[in-house]
Amino acid sequence: MNALAAVLRRLVLAFGLVLAVLALNFLLIHAAPGDPAEVIAGEMGGADKEAMASIRKAYGLDRPLHEQFFTYIGRSLQGDLGQSYLFNRPVSELIFERLGPTVLLVMTALLGAISIGTLLGVLASRRPDSLFSGAVTVLSMIGYAMPVFWTGILLVILFGKVLPIMPIAGMRDVRMMGAGPLAHALDVLHHLVLPALTLGLVYLAQYSRLARASMLEVLSLDYIRTARAKGLGEVSVTLKHALRNALMPLVTIAGLQFGNVISGALLVETVFSWPGLGTLALDAILGRDYPTLLGVLTFSAILVIVANLLTDLSYRWIDPRLRGR
Repeated sequence: MNALAAVLRRLVLAFGLVLAVLALNFLLIHAAPGDPAEVIAGEMGGADKEAMASIRKAYGLDRPLHEQFFTYIGRSLQGDLGQSYLFNRPVSELIFERLGPTVLLVMTALLGAISIGTLLGVLASRRPDSLFSGAVTVLSMIGYAMPVFWTGILLVILFGKVLPIMPIAGMRDVRMMGAGPLAHALDVLHHLVLPALTLGLVYLAQYSRLARASMLEVLSLDYIRTARAKGLGEVSVTLKHALRNALMPLVTIAGLQFGNVISGALLVETVFSWPGLGTLALDAILGRDYPTLLGVLTFSAILVIVANLLTDLSYRWIDPRLRGR
């Protein structure tokens, strides 16, 4: 019952946070200069005052801001994110069309960074004074210092000009549209390599550095020396006794940085023209498409909130001492 109460309490807090995000996003977007009605009229080739008034009425822009706010909150809680000014389609449809590519990019980069970074950190911690450990430390510092957009631009130059062996834009090759499922999947993976590598390098560097430091700390504890004194092998001591406790900081950082991964993915998608939420948000910004931009920001915030909630709950699986709290 304690665990269920803790989960319910966190769900209530998450719902309150979603409401706060909805309100803050709405106020910030509408505080920005510009009139979306003028953008819509511009797409139509211009309009006179009567046509502008008709556009504002059709999209609810003629109503007071507080009425627009409460209408937006009520519809959002029902899953209705409004109609896109730019695409003239429901925002929810646009988001779910672009959600798959973004999730694919984020999860590939994040899982790859966590698994490879943890492996490198564990191997480096076994011999902290070795050349391999020093190389991991140096490479992690270099990777951590490189912004994702800068890394992406370098990879575009390298594989677009110097070594043109990898696709540098898009998610699919138009020449593969009639191919079978396997060829289609391989084509998507081929296009995924550079964006996922760009996004994952920074976090791989962080996780390898953190895993090394966490393992060194755990391996110096008394219960590890006791396990070794009992005659357990080094592999068993590392994997069964040390790694599980060393994972706690990694899980914490992975959950807290999920928002950074999402924002980094939006930049990476822009660099590589990846058809995800990032390119949708960029189009919405350039077109002053309030509903679409609000929808992308809100949905991204919900993904971050859910990730943090799952991170909090995963502590109970990793550390049994927290299951009753």
